[in-house]
Amino acid sequence: MKSKSLSFMLLAGCLTLLSCGDKSAKPTSEESVITNERKIETSAASTANSATGSTADAPPSERIDLINKGKGPIKTVVLGTIDQAMAAKGQEVFKTMCTACHKTDKRFIGPAPKGILERRTPEWVMNMILNPENMIENDPLAQELIKEFNGAPMANQNLTEEEARAVLEYFRTL
Repeated sequence: MKSKSLSFMLLAGCLTLLSCGDKSAKPTSEESVITNERKIETSAASTANSATGSTADAPPSERIDLINKGKGPIKTVVLGTIDQAMAAKGQEVFKTMCTACHKTDKRFIGPAPKGILERRTPEWVMNMILNPENMIENDPLAQELIKEFNGAPMANQNLTEEEARAVLEYFRTL
C-alpha cells in the first residue's frame, strides 16, 4: 500500500513540475508574422461572415470568434497547404508539453484543440500558447475560458514562436 501511495505522489509531483515550466521572460519582437512556404490568402469577408456563427450564450470553449487575434506578439499568420513535416514536429511538442492538461479530442483540464481553428484565429491560438499569462490578463475570451475550466490557468511552457507555429500546424491536422 505504501508503495502505491509513494508511486502516486511521485507521479503527481512529476506532472506538476512538467506543467509549470520556466516563468522567465523570453524576448519577442513587437510584431511577428508567421507563415509557411505555400501561402493561400483568405478573404476578410469570408472570415467576417464565419465569425458570426455562434450564439453569445454558448460556453466560451464552443463560441466562435474568428476576428479576435488575442493579445501578444503574433499579429498575422498566413496559412497555406498543411506542412506535414511541421505538423509532425508540432505533434511531438504537443505530446511533450501539453498532454498533461489537454487531450486532442475531448475536454480535460483544458479544452480540446480539435477544431480550434474553426472557432479561433490562428493568431489568437499562437498568442495563447506563447504567453497565456498576458492573454488571461488582457483578453476577455481567455478570461472567460479560465472561468469555464474551473480557474485552471494554462501553464506557460516557454515555447519559441517556431514551436508554437508547429503546434498550430498540428492542430490543423486534427
